[in-house]
Amino acid sequence: MGSDVRRLASMREVSGTCIVVYQRYLYEQLIAYKMVDMVAFIDPSLIGASGSGNGTVRAQHIRDRLVTAKPGQMFMLPYNSGDHWMLTIVDPDQDTAYFLDPLKRRLPTGDWMSIVETALGMYNSERKRKGRNSVMWKNLAGIPPQPSNKECGYFIMRYMRDIIEDKDLSLFPVKWERRDSSHYTQADIDQMRNEWAKFVVKAYV
Repeated sequence: MGSDVRRLASMREVSGTCIVVYQRYLYEQLIAYKMVDMVAFIDPSLIGASGSGNGTVRAQHIRDRLVTAKPGQMFMLPYNSGDHWMLTIVDPDQDTAYFLDPLKRRLPTGDWMSIVETALGMYNSERKRKGRNSVMWKNLAGIPPQPSNKECGYFIMRYMRDIIEDKDLSLFPVKWERRDSSHYTQADIDQMRNEWAKFVVKAYV
């Protein structure tokens, strides 16, 4: 944990542990907002490109979480492709995946799209539901972009925070669907870093 604290303090690239800690903080916010049945998280260490197994294993990890879904619940999947953090939000009831890339690439690269689609297929089979013929991917092109090459982890944590703070899951696809000039300031990122640090002191010290 000490190395992760130093990463956050100096704005260095964040680890999966940093993101999991912030997910735990956000879970407490979900409890406070009575939104636990609306949003759930998947541990990035189970689905990342490095050290998480082959594509089938990673899809199974996602499936294992999706089958616990409450009606209408969405899942936040922070994904590291090896050197870059992205966020996918999966709505299993609608067979829909929202893609949020701080570099504003249009759709997932590598095998990530196939992994998510396989997981949703497994989920539908487990639930014995037909689902769509294919997963509907929605690229949220209006998200604030990272300004250089090291902030991606901070930005996906802030995306998760903003979606939860809106308290209405119908808002984020509308807010970020179209390209615009929205940006995060350093103060926006620092607010999230301070929340992370205070939570670490409360939960781990």
